[in-house]
Amino acid sequence: MSIERITASGDAESRRPGTPLRVVHSTAQPDLVAAERAAFTFLMALGVELDPESLAATPGRMARAYAEMFTPRPFDLTTFPNEAGYDELIIARSIPVQSVCEHHLLPFVGVAHVGYLPGDRILGLSKLARVVELFARRPQVQERLTQQVADWLQDNVSPRGVAVVVEAEHLCMSLRGVRAPDTSTVTSALHGHLRDDASARAEFFSLLHRHRKD
Repeated sequence: MSIERITASGDAESRRPGTPLRVVHSTAQPDLVAAERAAFTFLMALGVELDPESLAATPGRMARAYAEMFTPRPFDLTTFPNEAGYDELIIARSIPVQSVCEHHLLPFVGVAHVGYLPGDRILGLSKLARVVELFARRPQVQERLTQQVADWLQDNVSPRGVAVVVEAEHLCMSLRGVRAPDTSTVTSALHGHLRDDASARAEFFSLLHRHRKD
């Protein structure tokens, strides 16, 4: 299927072959005025005094900050013919992950390691980070984020295999509740050859383990 535009919800439109695939999250624009009013009411309800000069603009800053955290940048999914017939792993390690826990709206931050076995086409390397951002910039849970990145790459790049590992610290666990700072949550999702072939799967995780030791 040829596609020009894919939203995070999976909506797609047709495009001419050979043109870049434009990826967007949503056409909806944040209502910053309404968000600022809501932030003001929220903070006042929590007993935060907003009269001091240093806090007077906080509701607006808060609204803009959350709007930024919920809005990934659109990008062109650039792929190239695999003319050399490269058939080994391609891995982008330590891609920054910045997302927001959908249960408490507190950030979770960490890194993603994304690898794939190319088929007929290879992906521009920066686009692996863009796909991570596409699904991270919204209220999320880490398990879903990991699976969505793997599924999206499998569906839209058609590699022979995909592996995604996300390691993150959740501030909803560090700053509240159990208050266990420096706790890392690790999730993984695999497709195709990297899921079904034990030696290929072991090679991927071995390369990640070697990275941690370096």
